[in-house]
Amino acid sequence: MHHKLFFNTTTDIILEDERVLLRPLVQADSVYLSAYVNEEPALWKYALTPITTEEEFEQYFDNAVEARGLQTAYPFIVFDKLQNKFVGSTRFYDIQLNHCTTQLGYTWYSEKTWGTGLNEHCKFLLLNFAFETIGFERVEFRADNRNKRSIAAMQKIGCTVEGILRNHLPTSDGTRRDSIVLSILKEEWPTIKAGFLARIKKLDQNK
Repeated sequence: MHHKLFFNTTTDIILEDERVLLRPLVQADSVYLSAYVNEEPALWKYALTPITTEEEFEQYFDNAVEARGLQTAYPFIVFDKLQNKFVGSTRFYDIQLNHCTTQLGYTWYSEKTWGTGLNEHCKFLLLNFAFETIGFERVEFRADNRNKRSIAAMQKIGCTVEGILRNHLPTSDGTRRDSIVLSILKEEWPTIKAGFLARIKKLDQNK
């Protein structure tokens, strides 16, 4: 187990391959991401809190950075080497080092990256780090049960659906959502990893 890699005050977690770079989100990164509020409003359709203005995004952003300081989450900014620009964010959260579990979510990418393989590259780096570097036993994913695109993407990478948390959380439109719960276990990772690498290779060949 390498728990000290999380929230180390002298060493940042940098995850990188030939397609993407993920580094810790910092306050100054707001300038790279705030434009997506107005340019791509569909990204926030399933957000738990309203994100329709730059002010609302700044609060969302500040909360993400603060969570790392409180050691409750580890948010990343995502750099797409194909577009040569920052295109989104993702994070580990509900990190339970003593129990060797975490959740992976709050993930969004510019619509221009959808279907290009960026998500596969990001998820591979994050899961490989979680299981092989940190030694987590379980990585959990949750989503609004109406968000069929996100659910399909998680199932595609090998997540197992565990169930539905009914009427689970309030949403930005004032209603409550059902949350679907999915997971990958450490013993499943070698098989899922092989599938990841095969898909990534195929996607990269078709670029």
